[in-house]
Amino acid sequence: MRHFIRAVLLASVSSLVVASASADSTMEDRIAALEQTVAALKAELAAERAATDQDIVRLEKTAATAAPAAPAASGNGFTVGDTTLKFGGILDLDAHVTNLSDGQVGSSSIARDFYIPGAIQIGGEETTVTDFTAQSSRINLSAQRMVGEQKLSGYFEMDFLGSLQGDERVSSSFSPRLRRAYLDFNGWRVGQEWSTFQNLSAIPESASFLTLSDGMIFIRQAQVRYTNGPWQFALENGDTTVTPVAGGRIEADSNLIPDVVGRYNFTGSYGNISLAAIGRQLRYETAGIDEDTFGWGLSASGQLKAGAKDDIRFNLVAGEGLGRYVGLNAANAVAINPMDGSVEAIPSFGGLVAWRHPFGETARFNIGYSGLWIDNPDFIAAATTKQVQSAFGAVLWDIAPKTTLGVELLYGQRENEAGASGEITRFTFSSKYAF
Repeated sequence: MRHFIRAVLLASVSSLVVASASADSTMEDRIAALEQTVAALKAELAAERAATDQDIVRLEKTAATAAPAAPAASGNGFTVGDTTLKFGGILDLDAHVTNLSDGQVGSSSIARDFYIPGAIQIGGEETTVTDFTAQSSRINLSAQRMVGEQKLSGYFEMDFLGSLQGDERVSSSFSPRLRRAYLDFNGWRVGQEWSTFQNLSAIPESASFLTLSDGMIFIRQAQVRYTNGPWQFALENGDTTVTPVAGGRIEADSNLIPDVVGRYNFTGSYGNISLAAIGRQLRYETAGIDEDTFGWGLSASGQLKAGAKDDIRFNLVAGEGLGRYVGLNAANAVAINPMDGSVEAIPSFGGLVAWRHPFGETARFNIGYSGLWIDNPDFIAAATTKQVQSAFGAVLWDIAPKTTLGVELLYGQRENEAGASGEITRFTFSSKYAF
């Protein structure tokens, strides 16, 4: 504004000068003086303009230095410095209607959210409950960067199942839990991940969080794994579950030696098959007792193509002392012999088979069967689980990209050493959006 006023003043003065000169030639001296004044004002305007331009440049440089560069977005995530970050996850609502033939599962039990065969009640009254939950929603973050010519990557994932915080009274504020967190570099994977003993492609597709878990190898834990081509070797967290003399379960975290796993993966146009073996130290230490034995297991699992779009998923496993690796710990790894206090590894064998059949453009039908049979020692308590079995059918339909609706019907049964049994029938409706 000040520049504008001065420019107007200069124009006015110039007009007066011209008018005066045409009227009276005796004003030449006065005109000369005015011209000097105009020249001085022009010089002052030029100086102020230069100073203003310098201030603008200085402010721009300061802002550029103070504000960090915005992450560069791409279809594969965000690049910050030399690291690429990517977020993902699932938004999931599951609605269950559950009928239990012999007693209700506690309202805070994780068995209300998905199928846990060992939690089927025996000897109670029939009950039916309805549950809505979004606790299986999850979020993950992956990161990767180059270190020389090698890629360094990490992965972190959590959901809200099994939360010990929060309830359903007002806000349903459930706490997150760690699912997976690991680092990959040059063939090594270090952190918490699915067990190397498990083949993820063998897990049946279902509307619920998990189905056919009876004979399924299903476990995540801390480990150090090395992969070289089709070979995988791992040292994984050891933890022995024990059946005491009176029955029930004790978690004896007394291992000195980690669980050792070896696996070989076959892949081809037919799909994939994995053969795996595990060796375990099974140790129980408490006041005055320090007992251990050896556990082992063998498995074959995979996903085989059946026709143009169908596939068959399967899992076969057998061993002694498998415990928590199979059936969501439907059987323990060892039992305490009441005669001498020693521990005996508990043999078991089981498996599953499931068929996935796509139809239409985005729908598919899944059916399957699973079972686990446990050879408990003769001295075991009568209430101890002897076998668990289940079957299911599910229809899933992608109503939009990465958006799936599903319905499922599951039937499961648990039998104990006394010959008594309990049953579960569960209908599930689910909606999932993956991002």
